[in-house]
Parts: sequence; C-alpha cells; structure tokens
Amino acid sequence: MTHRITTILTAIAAIAIVSTTMFVGMHGSAYKAYAQTTYYFPPEQNTTSVTGTATTTVSPDLVVIQLGVDTQATSAKDAMTQNAKAMNATATAIQKLNITNSEISTTNFTIQPVYNNTGQYPPYNEYKSVFVGYKVSNTLLIKTTKLGLAGNILDTAVGAGANRVDSVSFTLSPAKQQSVQNSLIGDAILDAQSKAQKALAPLGQKIIGVKSVNLSGFTMPQAMPVYSKLGLAAPMVQTPIFTSNQDITTSVDVIFLIGAQ
Repeated sequence: MTHRITTILTAIAAIAIVSTTMFVGMHGSAYKAYAQTTYYFPPEQNTTSVTGTATTTVSPDLVVIQLGVDTQATSAKDAMTQNAKAMNATATAIQKLNITNSEISTTNFTIQPVYNNTGQYPPYNEYKSVFVGYKVSNTLLIKTTKLGLAGNILDTAVGAGANRVDSVSFTLSPAKQQSVQNSLIGDAILDAQSKAQKALAPLGQKIIGVKSVNLSGFTMPQAMPVYSKLGLAAPMVQTPIFTSNQDITTSVDVIFLIGAQ
C-alpha cells in the first residue's frame, strides 16, 4: 500500500514539472514574439496649405419678382373678399403673359387687425388705440427665365389690382449656378498650385504630391432689388427693367506634399 502511494505521488510530481516547463516555454515564446514585433511609424510629411480662387462674370438667367395686394375693411370677411378679387385678377393677367402656374407661387398671406393709435406717451393716459378693421395681405412670387417680361409683368400686375411691389431681382437658376461652379473648380485648383509653386521656389522646395483637396466655397452676389414700391396707378408706359452681369467666385483649399528640389 505504501509503495502504491509513493508511485502516485511520484506521478503527480512529474506532471507538475512538465506543466511548469510548458508554461515557462509558452511564456518565453510569447515574450520572444512580442520582442520581435516591429512597429512602423511613417515619417512626418512636409506640407503646405493653399487656397485657390477663380472668378468669372456671367449673365443672370432668372428674374424674381415679389408683389402683392393689400386690402383693408371693417370686417375680416370684406377685407378677404376684396383681396381675393384683386389677387385673382392679378394672377390671371400675369398668366396671360405666358407665365405658367409653375412660375407663380404664394409666399405670404396674413390677416391682422388694424388700430388707429392717437395721443402721446408719456403721458400714457392720453394714448388711445382704437380698432378700425382688418388688413389682408397676399404676396405672389414670380420666378421666370423670361427676363424680357419683367417690366411687362410689373405693369400688368399693377393694372390688374396689385398695389405693392416688394422687389425685382436678377439671379442665376440652380442649373446655371451648378454649371458655372463646375467650370471654375479646375481654374481654382490651378490657382492654388501656382501660388504654392511661387511660394516654395525661393525656399528650395517643390510640390511632390497632393494630400487633400477641399471645395471650400461658391459665392455669388446677393440678388439686388432693382425696383420697389410702385404707385397704386398703372404707369402709362412700360417700366424699364435692366439686367446686370454678376461675378461668380469659387474657392478650393489644397494641401500639397512638398520636398527639396
């Protein structure tokens, strides 16, 4: 019995020694593999950032006209009835000029009470606000590529019942804006390249690549009103409206990789 126990203990000790040897061997192999791993850190790149621009002058292809009808009456119903009559006549007259429904839209419609304010304040006891009726305002927006009709649209609208012209402006249609922008991108990049080359030459450096290109902006002048506040009566002759060319600019930010010449 004692001999059997001794044999078992000897076997357990042998297993323990083998396990320890394997663990140490595995640990050593892992450490060796870790020690042999090489991490690559790319060298820092020399770069220069330049903004290039390109500008062109184009003729607008879209006229935007905003006009409307204001009516006032002692009751909201009467004010709305008068306004609807005048606005329907205005829209119908404009459409007869070959302006389609897709070129006309309502941009604003309001009904608000009107008060007659009298007296001075201070003193506040002399200030009075007396209700006198309701005001209805209806505004039409006409967007059309028929630039030659601008003056005729204004005269026709006023003659039909419009008593307010807020603005007339010339701008570019979305399609033309995109076309002009696309045509300027290449010129803007070449401008950035030229600027970079001129700056690097005295430093003994040159462009060896491009790291990134960012289309940073596309600007065009805000559509400027050229006509506003028509009188209540239709003019005797057609209102002259003249277009003007616009400067369109696009810009790009380019990061160039640089190196010694």
